[in-house]
Amino acid sequence: MIQRVFEQAASSSAKRVVVATDDNRIIEAVRGFGGEAVMTDGAHVSGTDRIFEAAKILGLGSNEVVVNVQGDEPLIPPSVINRVAGLVAGDVRMATLCEAITRRDDVFNPNIVKVVRDEHDIAMYFSRAPIPWDRNGFSVEEDTVPVGWYRHLGIYAYTVSLLESFVSWPPVDLEMTESLEQLRVLANGEKIRVEEIRESMPPGIDTPEDVARTLEALEGKL
Repeated sequence: MIQRVFEQAASSSAKRVVVATDDNRIIEAVRGFGGEAVMTDGAHVSGTDRIFEAAKILGLGSNEVVVNVQGDEPLIPPSVINRVAGLVAGDVRMATLCEAITRRDDVFNPNIVKVVRDEHDIAMYFSRAPIPWDRNGFSVEEDTVPVGWYRHLGIYAYTVSLLESFVSWPPVDLEMTESLEQLRVLANGEKIRVEEIRESMPPGIDTPEDVARTLEALEGKL
């Protein structure tokens, strides 16, 4: 799986693709297929902390843009990586993506993180709760939801300077309550640009059923 994620990332416009891990088995696997990997501390509490350590190991400059692609996304389109990287500019040091929610059940699913943005595509809040709350519409049982609800996609781009700031900030109450580390960024006054994608974003792998579905998708491409 990690090889397929690496290959998808390498097909993007990234100058360099590096796997950050705390497991020697992954280091050996990546080097076995000719990829680059760095060993990081096993005590990190978040992926963002791990990415910052990797950036330090690699000697990246403060203005370099880093994209964090999860290792369980073997079908991630390279265009999505390019898209999120291009959103970091000016006073926006962090960016991510979202897609429209069309199923009512997804709005109420706490495992699907919702995001609310302002008129300039800057995040106002992320939550596992159904935000925004439709006071009248949600009182009626229906299979679909109106336009305007968005699912946050777990891919981030940030400058190395933002990563350095992030690890210096202590966790905040909202972050701990929602178990969403991006809330620490908002709580410290930083902007997060969130752009909606139109292309299909295949889900990652979290369960055995996801593995079977992904293998079917890969076989369809061969």
